[in-house]
Amino acid sequence: MTKNVWLFPGQGSQTVGMGLDLAEVGKDKFAKAEQILGWSILEKSQTDAKELAKTQFTQPCLYVISAILADVLKAKGVQPDAATGHSLGEYSALYCADVIDFATGLELVKQRSQLMSAASGGAMTALIGFDRTVLETAIAKTENVILANDNSADQVVISGTEAAVKLICEQVKTKRAIPLAVSGAFHSPLMADAAAKFASILEQTIFNEAEIPVISNVEPNDATTSGQVLRDRLIRQMTSPVRWREICLYLADQGYDQVIEVGSGKVLTGLVKRNAPNLALVNVSTLEQAISFKKS
Repeated sequence: MTKNVWLFPGQGSQTVGMGLDLAEVGKDKFAKAEQILGWSILEKSQTDAKELAKTQFTQPCLYVISAILADVLKAKGVQPDAATGHSLGEYSALYCADVIDFATGLELVKQRSQLMSAASGGAMTALIGFDRTVLETAIAKTENVILANDNSADQVVISGTEAAVKLICEQVKTKRAIPLAVSGAFHSPLMADAAAKFASILEQTIFNEAEIPVISNVEPNDATTSGQVLRDRLIRQMTSPVRWREICLYLADQGYDQVIEVGSGKVLTGLVKRNAPNLALVNVSTLEQAISFKKS
């Protein structure tokens, strides 16, 4: 039998126009989301890309869509053997594993997205095609910048002060350097104030034991079902790197056969293909794909 893991996308995934096909099957969750957020996921997802790219809108939209698609798959009898997510996607993974219920997860995502949106004084830039040793050496010698998203051997995101990020881009030769439209230096120590506020919220939240192992961004080589451990790791997430490359390698090493990206876009399966090319890839980003999915 195929051993599969469900992947849940984070903020870099496409969100414009998503969710309309889920309006009926997900109506209860869309209604609950509007009650929690004060705005409609379906209406917001049909707005222009610039509006939807704002952190406080993108994150709840991705969480809700992923949760509904996961529900559809489970209703068909499809069950994951483990779950993980990229940054924000870790919240969807926790919902999938029954560590938190839908409403609790969305409340956390709402608070998280608002705190991150309010952050200022930093920058993030995606780097593609570089000498990794040169990059890591330059970062080690430069204050106020870290490798924030380690997506693959030749694709990362650096995060820090504008001056520090600019300095790395000047020192390290890359094929492409793409500044990200974000308000702050996410997944870096510069998020410490926001992280401290969010930690107090997380500490008051009940985390159940997971029904399946969950792989955290900050500890990519140790899947766990401990609710307490998963909460502690989530507290560290906002100021720590997303170690996605290592998660992909861990999945291959642990004998997983198939990864299923549940949610908008194909970013994560694309990264898995680069890091662990022997894993079978499946994308479930629409109701049709969820309904037609066949267990292997």
